[in-house]
Amino acid sequence: MILSTGKRNFMRSLSKSLLLGLVVLACSSFGSAQDKQDKTTGVIKGKVRVERGSPSGVAVILLQGDNEITRVQSDKKGDFVISHVAPGTYSVRLRKPGLMVGTIDDIAVKAGETRPLGDRLYLGVDPGSQALINVSVFDEGGHSVPDVRVDLAKIISDSQLEKIDTHTTDESGSFVFRLPPAPAKYRLTIMSNDAEHISKDVEIDQAARYAVALTYKKKS
Repeated sequence: MILSTGKRNFMRSLSKSLLLGLVVLACSSFGSAQDKQDKTTGVIKGKVRVERGSPSGVAVILLQGDNEITRVQSDKKGDFVISHVAPGTYSVRLRKPGLMVGTIDDIAVKAGETRPLGDRLYLGVDPGSQALINVSVFDEGGHSVPDVRVDLAKIISDSQLEKIDTHTTDESGSFVFRLPPAPAKYRLTIMSNDAEHISKDVEIDQAARYAVALTYKKKS
């Protein structure tokens, strides 16, 4: 049978409409299945804050007892979401190199609900991953000197220094510089209008504690 041009266009339009209807129906069925699944599981969400560096890339590990259930990573703002969590009681462990490990226990998850952990998840710097320079300043009589400014500079070459940080001694005449453990050489210098600019160099080669004593000499 030969169809006229009008009939062929009509049949073509009808076929497209039927195909579109099938696609919509399939999507609707899939969405209903997803909704049904979401009502049988829960969600855990929270925000990680860090003492130093970026809050992104923190491993958020979901545990039930000693068993790892799943893991996700925090985004650039420190936010994370763990979806499709079966009802039960869990722990969340937070890990990132250079930071202390954080753990939250007894997280109850209910079906169809979101369990917010808020932004109380804070990871401090792991002291074991840093080089600590303990600086003490004494006068020529061996007494501690408070309120003395000390500059820290990285030695790039014999003629080039890169200023890193500045601290002032506390009541005990001391303080701590916290640095990455990568091998490097640093210079500590007393900066005071009333004293000579005494310097000492210290070489860092690993995560450890380094002690440096500087002598405070008043200008004559």
